[in-house]
Amino acid sequence: MKPIITHPAIIGSAGHLLSKAYLIIAFMVAILPACNDGGEQFVLETGSVTDVEGNSYRTVKIGDQWWMAENLNVTSFNSGKKIELIEDKDAWRNADMPAYAVYNNIAGPGLLYNFQVVNATDEIAPEGWRVPTDDDWKQLEEYLGMPVGELDETNWRGTDQGDQLKVESTNTSGWIAYDGVWGTNSTGFSAVGGSCRVFNGQWGIPSTSHSGYWWTSTTHNGYGFYRYLDYKKSGIFRYAAHPNYGFSIRCIKN
Repeated sequence: MKPIITHPAIIGSAGHLLSKAYLIIAFMVAILPACNDGGEQFVLETGSVTDVEGNSYRTVKIGDQWWMAENLNVTSFNSGKKIELIEDKDAWRNADMPAYAVYNNIAGPGLLYNFQVVNATDEIAPEGWRVPTDDDWKQLEEYLGMPVGELDETNWRGTDQGDQLKVESTNTSGWIAYDGVWGTNSTGFSAVGGSCRVFNGQWGIPSTSHSGYWWTSTTHNGYGFYRYLDYKKSGIFRYAAHPNYGFSIRCIKN
């Protein structure tokens, strides 16, 4: 796959061409792919996928997996059946049907879904895609350099694998910059913090750009495994949550 090179302007204010040395340096910088800590180079292969409602999502290949590079934002299953929007916190707490929420009534990076959406008979992922399993996430984490012995652990794991997934940290968008913890997005996964909705209907604190939660399709004693990224942490958090939590969804290609 050939890199797309965007050259800087080559005409100076006096009308002189920049030196060949500067052009060579600019070219070399433009084609350097990102690397993980193990020194392995990522050559980003990208694409797109469209859901049943016509929403288009960027996709990226990481290792042998194709991932959506955006959070799911669909309000219907592939069958056409609508997913219920629940705004009232008491109704959310008592919901026993698939439902979604918009974070604090403000459009965030995709919608927040309860686990009933993931666990429903109807499919929510675009055709040819699925909600990733816990093992799918572990395969991704191992590829990014997480020690094999940590993959099955819960709570915080790994070193900088979370930072490899996050969009770049700033003080205005993406993730809040914090004390040397920087999202690099070296994978193209482009994770953005969408926060969550708690099982009791309250909104997650801290808010968007501070935290992000993603469901897997794997259950454990009636709860659903998920992944969590935080602006203060560089690793990846793994645990299982009550099905009435509202988390983001990323899909993976079958």
